[in-house]
Amino acid sequence: MIAALDRLDASHLGVVLKIETQKLKIETQKAFRRLPSLLLAVMRHSTAAVMFARGDLGVAVGFERLAEVQEEILWLCEAAHIPVIRATQVLESLAKGGMPSRAEVTDAAMGTRAECVILNKGPHIVQTLTFLGDALRRMEAHHEKKTAMLRRLSIPESAADQRRDYRLTPI
Repeated sequence: MIAALDRLDASHLGVVLKIETQKLKIETQKAFRRLPSLLLAVMRHSTAAVMFARGDLGVAVGFERLAEVQEEILWLCEAAHIPVIRATQVLESLAKGGMPSRAEVTDAAMGTRAECVILNKGPHIVQTLTFLGDALRRMEAHHEKKTAMLRRLSIPESAADQRRDYRLTPI
């Protein structure tokens, strides 16, 4: 695709890798395993991004692994300096019915982990945009981009603590 854009003198246009379950898209387990090499290929193009549709991705990898795979995608894209677009039913109950579910509120707040969040249309879309913007602004104060906060290190207070014998004993 990048070569085709170059041939058309259109390399200024962006390239989005969409992570889903169809043949040339990244929603199959095989395609997910190829994500690092795909990222390397698009890194040569200055306007690239990765979009993943979490519903389709969950079907492909299993919903019990969705959070784990989503996290890996975020980390790989961050390492490659490639923006991430999150999609699939973000605040859909609010956009369509005027009231978000508790799960949607938490899910929307995790949008700080991506550079872009896609919302679906609905009669309450303006309210949804305002709600999402407020939630993301509040969450940014708690997050350092995609970097997880590490727990405080436990450092021995004395040399005696350092020499302590830490053998496992049966219970």
